Amino acid sequence: QVQLVESGGGLVQAGGSLRLACAASGRTFSSYDMGWFRQAPGKERDFVAAISGSGRITQYADTVEGRFTISRDNAKNTVYLQMNSLKPEDTAVYYCAATSRGVRYPYTSMSTYDYWGQGTQVTVSS
Repeated sequence: QVQLVESGGGLVQAGGSLRLACAASGRTFSSYDMGWFRQAPGKERDFVAAISGSGRITQYADTVEGRFTISRDNAKNTVYLQMNSLKPEDTAVYYCAATSRGVRYPYTSMSTYDYWGQGTQVTVSS
């Protein structure tokens, strides 16, 4: 069982930056691949970024490639999402998720992930 708690959301102006953090419980954090998803009001939950357990492999949605960076600190059981050059369309609730299913399962699919956090709100004003 893994518990995930996101933090770092807030209100920021367009062009600004935020860093989200997701703290995980448990002793085997490095065995989990981690993902970030987001859900805007009235829309489906979409993939944002993912990182392998070792941190060597990362994947990004086209909409955030070059602006967002996912990273992790396995010693702190934490995964981060650095968000730069934020746009109003980045406004959403951001969720982190964890999976131990392995690389055969697509990072971009919600069904790959077994554990989810409660989410943190990010609002980007124009």
